[in-house]
Amino acid sequence: MSMNYLEFEKPLAELEAKIAELEAVDGSEDGPSITEELEKLREKAARQLKETYRELSPWRKTQVARHPDRPHFSNYLAQLFEDFQELAGDRVFGNDEAIIGGLARFNGRSVIVMGHEKGHTTESRIRHNFGMAHPEGYRKAQRLMDLAERFNLPVISFVDTSGAYPGKAGEERGQAEAIARSTERLLTLPVPSVALIIGEGGSGGAIAIAAASQVLMMEHAVYSVISPEGCASILYRDSAKSREAAEAMKITAQDLKRMKVIDEIVKEPVGGAHREPEKAIHAAGKALEKSLASIEGLSALELKRERRERYYRIGREGLN
Repeated sequence: MSMNYLEFEKPLAELEAKIAELEAVDGSEDGPSITEELEKLREKAARQLKETYRELSPWRKTQVARHPDRPHFSNYLAQLFEDFQELAGDRVFGNDEAIIGGLARFNGRSVIVMGHEKGHTTESRIRHNFGMAHPEGYRKAQRLMDLAERFNLPVISFVDTSGAYPGKAGEERGQAEAIARSTERLLTLPVPSVALIIGEGGSGGAIAIAAASQVLMMEHAVYSVISPEGCASILYRDSAKSREAAEAMKITAQDLKRMKVIDEIVKEPVGGAHREPEKAIHAAGKALEKSLASIEGLSALELKRERRERYYRIGREGLN
């Protein structure tokens, strides 16, 4: 169990700390009384956890989506895919480790898989640039999609980024063009494509590998054109109003499903994916399999037509 608690989880943290203390002395003192107290505290903690996560606000969901112990793309890759062969570089500038991708097998079928990787340790976060891709990352994604078309392979993408790298180097190497080309390539693919938003889905940096035939989203992930902090800075001239911005932006999976921006919500374990990563990843794998199976039999023409109609529907349905 993760020992990194979010601010709104403090009452739960105190309960679980008390449970840990009692477990440490369990059996060394008067057994029955400690056992009874432990059982009561565990039941109370379970109720508290369920109640806390029953209806999270958009801002709290944002915090959960950013939780440091939340499973990242590398975790999904290790648990759901076999025979992964990474393909590095964009054949233009270099290799961007914020986006990882290559060939793999998913439930027996060959696929192209790619995703943003944020990293877990300080060293890996720096290496992966916190999941913020440079232009070469999106050009690598395009190269992978070209291979998918050439060999008629489905594409599965995992989205987890606060946004594309916004620095000078990215602009010098054509960040906007690279994102646009990657988005266009995914929209025009003649093969099945499924995207899963596993944490943050921020701005064009997310949609560049999320414009798939089917878009799934983890229950406590967020997907938006800008971060709540960025929105608050622009609209309210005050980044402290991030909570209000998150409410107004409709960034949760539940809101986006209602507006038909996404197709399915993947339920997470009580307390979020960071508490039971393996269980969350297993649920994601089942959802991906179901989604991929639903479009695998479509022809290239049908895939393109359905994908086009899917995105044209956004903003026309589900807003009332």
